[in-house]
Amino acid sequence: MGVFVDTVIPLSAPLDELLGAAKSRYDVHFEPVTVGGDTLQLLQIDDVAALIDRQLARAGDGPVELPYWATIWPAAMLLAHSLRHLGAPQGRTVLEVGCGIGLVGLFAAKQGYTCLLTDIHPDALLFTQINILQNGLSDRASVAKADFTADRLGRRFDVVIGAEVLYLQDTYRSLLKFFLAHIALKKDAALLLSKDFTRKATRFMALADEEFTISERVVGYKETAPESGEPERKLCQIYRMTPKKIA
Repeated sequence: MGVFVDTVIPLSAPLDELLGAAKSRYDVHFEPVTVGGDTLQLLQIDDVAALIDRQLARAGDGPVELPYWATIWPAAMLLAHSLRHLGAPQGRTVLEVGCGIGLVGLFAAKQGYTCLLTDIHPDALLFTQINILQNGLSDRASVAKADFTADRLGRRFDVVIGAEVLYLQDTYRSLLKFFLAHIALKKDAALLLSKDFTRKATRFMALADEEFTISERVVGYKETAPESGEPERKLCQIYRMTPKKIA
C-alpha cells in the first residue's frame, strides 16, 4: 500500500530497507506508546532537541526547517484517546492530516478503522510507513503525500483528524476547504481537531462555524517543565465538528 514520495527510497520498499533509510539520516529507536489498552512501537528520533540545535547551528543566519513532524505532541496523544468516542470503527474510513510520525492514525487503524495518513514532509511519510509495517497495520493503514493548501485526494472519509494543524493563520482558509472536500456528507461524519490551549485559532473557528456544527472539550494534562523538572498542568482543546450540509 506504499506510494512514491520525495525520498531516496520508495515507500513500497520492505521494512528493513525503509528503516535503513531512516537510520542513514537520523539516530532513531522504537519506543512503546500506549493509548487506552493498545500499545504501538513508534520510530522516534533519539534527541529531537539536539537535532534542532544542530540544524540551527548549521543554518547560521539562513532559513532552517525544524522537524516539528518528528515530535509526539500532547494534543496528538489526547486526540488518540478521543477516538473511542466515535463509536464502532468497522467499515469506517479515517483521513489524518499532518500525521507526523502517524501516531493518531495508527491508533485509529489499531482500533479497526481503515486509515489514510498524510503529510507534506517526506521524512514524516517515511517514519509513518515504517511504523505501519512495524506494527503489522498495512491491511488497514496507508500513507500519501498531501499538501492541504493545494491537493485533493478525490475521495471522502467518515472521519478526518488533525493534531496541531492550526498553527499558521495564512493556511486557515485552504485547510478548511481541504476538510470540506474530504469529509463525508452524512450525519455521522466527524472532523476531530486538537491543539494546545494557548495556540489561539479564533479565525479558523469563525470560518469553520459557517460549515460545521462545533463542540469543544477542554482536557487537562501534566507535562514536565524543562527548566524545573517539575510537573506542570496544561490544557488542550479537542473539537468535534459535523458538517452542516448533508448529501
